[in-house]
Amino acid sequence: MQFSEFKENDLSAIELIENEVHAYPWTRGNFLDSIKSNHICLMMTLNKEIIGYTVFMFVLDECHLLNISIKKSMQNKGYGSHLLNEVIHRANLAHSKTIYLEVRVSNQAAIHLYDKHGFNEMSIRKDYYRAKEGREDAVLMGLVI
Repeated sequence: MQFSEFKENDLSAIELIENEVHAYPWTRGNFLDSIKSNHICLMMTLNKEIIGYTVFMFVLDECHLLNISIKKSMQNKGYGSHLLNEVIHRANLAHSKTIYLEVRVSNQAAIHLYDKHGFNEMSIRKDYYRAKEGREDAVLMGLVI
């Protein structure tokens, strides 16, 4: 398993995963904006196959986790934990004090993963995400590191 920055030429494979695992996926434009904005855009590969990726950014002494996704067939095998640990490691190297993220209230698997890694619920953002039936709340979570 390896971590490396993804670039524009990796986006076709990343978009396949994004569309597979999210009902309201990021667009190619969202990923391109992240690359051009110098956000940290990492992919996780196993035997040269992209199995996951994450996008995060640093603002002062904070790390903001914007996207973290694992290929559907590779979920529930510990890869999400490996990828999240890499984010935490890099946030430590950047001297971040806190990592923040938002997650859909319905995404119990992700909330469990974040809980397992020490993230705490900080608040609820009402109607934060688009949903089939209108809008869905987000849980704002944070990890003090």
